[in-house]
Amino acid sequence: MGYLIIIVVLFAAMWLFLIRPQKRRQVEQARLQDSIAAGDEILTAGGIHGTVRGIDDEVVQVEIAPGTIVRLDRRAVATVVQEPELEPENDPDAGNPDLPGES
Repeated sequence: MGYLIIIVVLFAAMWLFLIRPQKRRQVEQARLQDSIAAGDEILTAGGIHGTVRGIDDEVVQVEIAPGTIVRLDRRAVATVVQEPELEPENDPDAGNPDLPGES
């Protein structure tokens, strides 16, 4: 009887730490791929950066260079690239001639 409890506890722990998070990632990835729109900057699973120019059912047309459009399966899109937030340039030490190493 004790072995059965250990097996059930191990299975529950495996489900909690392995299976459940993987399913959550799959659902989030599918949601991201369904939300792709023309004009989005994307990164493919192969590491190619590009801009979505058109979408058919499961095919995405991506411009990877000016005038170069490739067709990709929608599932090849790894992520939508977010524009980096520019940090304000309020650095009080910027351009300070009193700091060593600066001329």
